[in-house]
Amino acid sequence: MTQSGNKQTLLNFSQQSILLVFIALMVISVVCFKNIFFKSSLLLKNFGESSIDPEIAFTNNKPTFLEFYAEWCEVCKEMAPKVSDFKKEYEADVNFVFLNVDNQKWEKYIRKFDVNGIPQINIFDNQGNLEKTFLGKQDENIIRNTLENINDNLGDNLKISSKNFSTINENNNYQISPRSHG
Repeated sequence: MTQSGNKQTLLNFSQQSILLVFIALMVISVVCFKNIFFKSSLLLKNFGESSIDPEIAFTNNKPTFLEFYAEWCEVCKEMAPKVSDFKKEYEADVNFVFLNVDNQKWEKYIRKFDVNGIPQINIFDNQGNLEKTFLGKQDENIIRNTLENINDNLGDNLKISSKNFSTINENNNYQISPRSHG
């Protein structure tokens, strides 16, 4: 019995060693590759921080790319690298405005542009006229084509939807009721 007990202890020690090495490798991988794992989330956060104020965007005689997003939205995260590329490519000629639907201060715009799914991208011409609305995951070439031809007075105010988007629920915290004091 002692020989079988030694084998079992040795096996448990081997299993524990393998498990510890595996956990250590996972931790090291997450630390080393955190930018890759969390790149889309970081991009979304940076979008909100680098956004032009919408009031300025609509009055500075440049076309505007307005995206409604949320940091929890998987489709927004998926599109973030493409949107970042658009921003780098067109930011000299186009305003880029990013409004987080979870931020109460953008409620006016959420209602004005009837946002009930995200990501929602609204493209405006240089006079502030809504040209196109994209809801959900979109083909990169369609958005690029719209940006390249935005000042051609397309004027069709077309809404292009995909089936791949995140719905947002109305947040009653923003509504004022007779019982609220604020």
